[in-house]
Amino acid sequence: MRVTNQKNGAVLATNAVKANTGPTRRTGLLRHQSLPAGEGLWIVPCEGVHTIGMKFAIDVVYLDKKKKVVKLRPEMGKWRMSLCLRARSVLELPSGTVAATATAVGDVLEFEE
Repeated sequence: MRVTNQKNGAVLATNAVKANTGPTRRTGLLRHQSLPAGEGLWIVPCEGVHTIGMKFAIDVVYLDKKKKVVKLRPEMGKWRMSLCLRARSVLELPSGTVAATATAVGDVLEFEE
């Protein structure tokens, strides 16, 4: 799916995948060797993520139920954990995407199939 920042029109992902089942949420990006530009993983529901066992850094975007950005964790390195109890879902993106798209807390993201 395509993910766009409604505030500035920036495209965060052109090929994001939704992880909304137990197995897909548990596995996440752990089996990936990298996350190419334009790709992402939208984990629903989710309040926290980790990069334990991952081979690369990611940008983490926490969203509320209206898909408003409530927290950002850009360039989250390997073997880290992050949590946001106000979040309803998490969008994992290639490292550097948040900065490149000028995405900020308070922005609203649009997800298109």
